[in-house]
Amino acid sequence: MKLQRNLWVSVVFVAVAVAAGAWLYPQLPAEVPTHWDLHNHVNGITSRFWAAAFPTLGVLAVAVLSVVLPAASPRQFAIRRFGDVWGVLMLVMQGFVLVASLGMLLAGAGYAVSMPTIVMLATGVLYLLLGNYMGKLRRNFFIGIRTPWTLASDAVWERTHRFGGRLFMLGGLVTVLIALVDPAPWLLLIVLAAMWLIAAGYSYFIHLRLEGSR
Repeated sequence: MKLQRNLWVSVVFVAVAVAAGAWLYPQLPAEVPTHWDLHNHVNGITSRFWAAAFPTLGVLAVAVLSVVLPAASPRQFAIRRFGDVWGVLMLVMQGFVLVASLGMLLAGAGYAVSMPTIVMLATGVLYLLLGNYMGKLRRNFFIGIRTPWTLASDAVWERTHRFGGRLFMLGGLVTVLIALVDPAPWLLLIVLAAMWLIAAGYSYFIHLRLEGSR
């Protein structure tokens, strides 16, 4: 039942991406800005056709990976142990790609949208949702805080992800607030780097505590 739900949500995402691409295509210039530097200066462009197709291709790519990666996962790291959470988070990723890419098209078509604000808001919501489900993830190679110490131990993985869930939700909230106040891309990089470095360091700390207790 949940698999069918996920499939239908993906279909809706793809339909929105196709419709938005078709609607905005005539309004796009021959070359569409698709990449910006840390100072919000355009440093990458794409032809109109591929820019309009990007939302659809991006959502489809994530949808395909959501099926392919569990099938390719080693048995001892089977994703089916947390299949429902995996499905939800893959839908969240599809939504993130859809929102960010549609923002890019709207900006390219001349609409008054701020790409830094859109990307940071989408990233903040992504981490809020990821943090909310983090404690339900089990050891795997594709999603979560994957360090040598979390991948080697269920105990280290579980404790790290309980802590990481709270950390990511805090980081997501901070990112949303920054997006609303001063959407500077370099601030986003600082927040993301801090979250991942703290989480990785915590996993090593827990590893030392558990190994030391033995």
